Amino acid sequence: MAKWTAFPYANAEYVRDAGALKKQWARLHAGDAEPLPKDEQVLAAWALFHAGEFQGAFDAGLKVGGAGITVANKAQAIYANYLEKSAKKKLEMFQEVAARAEAQAAHEPKNANAHYWLAYALGRYSQGISVAKALAQGLGGRVKGALETTIKLAPKHADAHIALGTFHAEVIDKVGRLLGKAQGADAAAGIKAFKKALELNPTSAIARIEYANGLVMIEGEKKMKEAEKLYEEAAAAKPLDAMERLDVEMARAELED
Repeated sequence: MAKWTAFPYANAEYVRDAGALKKQWARLHAGDAEPLPKDEQVLAAWALFHAGEFQGAFDAGLKVGGAGITVANKAQAIYANYLEKSAKKKLEMFQEVAARAEAQAAHEPKNANAHYWLAYALGRYSQGISVAKALAQGLGGRVKGALETTIKLAPKHADAHIALGTFHAEVIDKVGRLLGKAQGADAAAGIKAFKKALELNPTSAIARIEYANGLVMIEGEKKMKEAEKLYEEAAAAKPLDAMERLDVEMARAELED
């Protein structure tokens, strides 16, 4: 496998041993509600992920299998979304994550994050090929269904609420409110999902970024000031790991544009 692009920031403060990772687990996983793993090898893979060693986390997770598949899926999905420079490779990675997550969900139907990473990967893939094209291929319904299953299995899964809000906003933005209803998209449901995500994970930068984007997609220019405030809050957040740092840097870059 080709070498992945390295995490572009200093990561010393995100490197943790097993003990430190266990102590901060609840805060680090407030977004994805992933349970603390019993297997030390899976925990070690997560330590690599949080430190920004995404390819190492991916390899380690795949090698362990089982709960390690979730680490591998998250590592590849986050890497593809933030750091992969090739548009073609990015889409291929999302397809790989979706295929693994779908197989994992079939094997472990009560594994909330198997359904979540299926939805995330299909959602990002849809954005990459164009939301309109993805809706024509029926991907919208698959994303929404997987997210609703995630939330049913793990009601406090803040990231699934974010993604559900984004689903509603993206569909409305691309096809309008009326046609959006036929795809299961609803403006009020989208805003409610974003608010629920922030309620569950109040320090989340990505919840604010996606809420800001969603507000503008659903309500237009009149919500620009509110969106800018959310971006400012995201840019001021203190990241606890490499993924959160990528979110904060993205918010800062957006404000500078």
